[in-house]
Parts: sequence; structure tokens; C-alpha cells
Amino acid sequence: MSSPEISVVIPVYNEEESLPYLFGELYPVMSGLGRSFEIIFVNDGSRDRSLELLKDFCASHEEAAVIDLGANFGQHMAIMAGFDYAHGGKIITLDADLQNPPAEIPKLVAAMDEGHDVVGTYRVGRRDPIFRKVASRCVNKITNKIAKLHISDYGCMLRGYDRRIVDIINASRESTTFIPALAQKFAHNPVEIPVAHRERARGESKYGLFQLVRLNFDLMTSFSLVPLQLVTMAGMFFSLASVLLLAYMFVRRMFLGIEDWQTFIGQAFEAFEFMLASLTLFSLGIIGEYIGRIYREVSRRPRYSVREIYGRGKNE
Repeated sequence: MSSPEISVVIPVYNEEESLPYLFGELYPVMSGLGRSFEIIFVNDGSRDRSLELLKDFCASHEEAAVIDLGANFGQHMAIMAGFDYAHGGKIITLDADLQNPPAEIPKLVAAMDEGHDVVGTYRVGRRDPIFRKVASRCVNKITNKIAKLHISDYGCMLRGYDRRIVDIINASRESTTFIPALAQKFAHNPVEIPVAHRERARGESKYGLFQLVRLNFDLMTSFSLVPLQLVTMAGMFFSLASVLLLAYMFVRRMFLGIEDWQTFIGQAFEAFEFMLASLTLFSLGIIGEYIGRIYREVSRRPRYSVREIYGRGKNE
């Protein structure tokens, strides 16, 4: 089977309400490009009728394939499964919820035709609650500084990657990773372009507050040692502060003649102990994150397992 020019990789998790509309928008866009293409859906352990709908679409469209994973491995591991299977020279990733319209795909293809090996995107007129938008901006800025990256919108998964970039990502056998950041590290000529954004009309978001915090923690600890270094510097700061506090109390007692110095010392130590306890818990959490990542890496478990492949090139 000849390799297509463009591969579209779409992770799917419990999106039965959105899939019929996705099919109706995506296929005309890809056909209208006038280029050979394939559409790879990765069913990430859906518990609704998503797999059934995907198989029906695949049966009637020779360009489509469905990779059915054995469990829910998460969005990025699902995309990695699609990358392992994709044959195109240009690979586009797209969420199945239709918040990023498939009609934006030609913009990414045009940017890649200009020689950009990674095409990032940022959402214009973002249709999300104000709290989520503000939190996203803050996290984007903090993550860029910590990981030394230049990504405007970490949450937008409509992105384009050159074949060379995808091959490098496939060769990186990390068990936990963040694909846009990893691609940015290897890109020679990246670019970011604006794309439209729509409010989710059907189904529910798979990213709650806990999942978003978890994802950004993984991102920061995957690409930087800065969190550990900050903990070290905080420890040095509080050690110095404790010495200065003791010196201050001694001078205050000896030269200023404070009468109720026992009460003063007791209150000062209580406040200081509270700060140290908070720092200790935070430090243990950061260190635990890195130890957990080391454990996952040395375990060498597969990043995902495939139950079945349907459609295009099933026997390749």
C-alpha cells in the first residue's frame, strides 16, 4: 500500500455524540485538499458506542482505520499509538470533540508546505469558562519558563508534524510524555498559527481540574529539573532565615531587654515550624513526582496495548 501524503490521528474516548458530526465535517475537508490521505482513529478504551460508530465509518471509507486499544491509556499515549501506525509524510492531530473545526486543517497543511516541521496552534476566541482560560494562561507562562519552551497554547491539540519529527517521537520510548513539547524540542523550523475554537456542543470534557493539574505536573517534570532546583533553593532560604531569626531573637533579648521573650520565641517558632512543615510536604511531593517517573521508566512496560485494528492496512 502506497504511503499517503497526509495522516490525521484522532484519539477517541467516549465521543459517541460527537462522532457522526466529526465524520460529516472531516471527510469533505480531507477530500477537498486534493491529496492522498488517511484518517486514523484511536479508540482509547471507550465505554460507549464510539467503537461501533468508528468501525461503521471505517467500513465505508477506505482511507480510514481504527486502532482499538485494550484499555484507557490517556490522550497522549493514544496519539502515540496513532503515530506508530501512521504512514503519511505530514501528520495532523485533532481532538474528536469538534472544538477545533476540521476546516482549519488546510491552514496547517499550507504552513507545512512552506517548510515548517512543527505547526503549533493557539485558539482564537476561545469558548471556555473564564476560570479555565485564566488558569490556562498562567500555566502556559509558568510551564514555558520552567521547561524553556515557547508554546502559546498547550491545550490545543490541533497540530501538524513532519514525518521526521514523528519518527523521532516514536523513537523516544518514554512511558509518560507531552507530545507538543517533545516535538518542539526536536523542531528545526517550528511555527504557531491561530485557529478557530468552538464551544463543546455534545458530550462532556474528559479534562477536569484534577486531570489538568496532573497533566501540567507531568509536563513540567518531563522537561525540566527546575522544580527540584527550586525546592533546593527554598531549603537554603529557610535555613538561612532560621539562623537570622535565632540571631534576631538573641540580640532582641540581650540588648533590648524584652520582658516576655518566652512568648515571643514560642510564637516565632510555631510560625516557622508551620512554614517548614509546608515546605517539607511540598518538597516530598516534587521529589515523589521524579521518583515516580523513574519507576515508570525502569519498569519498561508498554505504553499501550492494541486489541484490534480495523480498516486501512490492517495486516501491515
